[in-house]
Amino acid sequence: MGNYEYIISSLPALTLDWKYSEGSSFGSYVAWVKSQLGESDIKKLDILLQGYDNSNLNREFYEAALKDGNRFLREFCTFDLNVRNAKARFLNKAFGRPADMDTIKIETGEFSEAAALEVILSRTDILEREHGLDSLTWEKIDRITTFNYFDLDAVLGFIARLHIIDRWFSLDEETGRDLFKKLVFDLHDTARNLSYVPPKDE
Repeated sequence: MGNYEYIISSLPALTLDWKYSEGSSFGSYVAWVKSQLGESDIKKLDILLQGYDNSNLNREFYEAALKDGNRFLREFCTFDLNVRNAKARFLNKAFGRPADMDTIKIETGEFSEAAALEVILSRTDILEREHGLDSLTWEKIDRITTFNYFDLDAVLGFIARLHIIDRWFSLDEETGRDLFKKLVFDLHDTARNLSYVPPKDE
């Protein structure tokens, strides 16, 4: 259908502190957006959604996403892969493991957010670290969609922002302290989808 102007104009303007109205949820917004999209656009949205499930995050997923015909998917998934690899290296250093263990080795080119991400990962407060990561992701979405007003990239950007909000919607400080355990679990869950081969001794 491609009625992007109607879709975007019908959706709320999101900020990091935006709240759902009564009866609405991430799922209800996704369902409505899908009802307004054509089949080919729904497939693109499904790729984005698949990226939020750690069981999908293997080399094959990222290789396909980084070559996808949609610019938002290519750039957002490239950023996501870089962030995930940086998290893995951060944990590897903390646990004294090989630097590239549990990473997905795909060439992504320059990672312009690397320095900012390093500062965020070095924060000692776990909750502040997670907020920092989400703020960095939000800023990346904004940069990708800067000149996209009424197209599929704008729609995908909305869903990506809404996913960030959804993650924090019912999160209090106590549960936020458990995010470090979840981070470790997620990385190991991702690693189960990979075939890690340690480097050969020279």
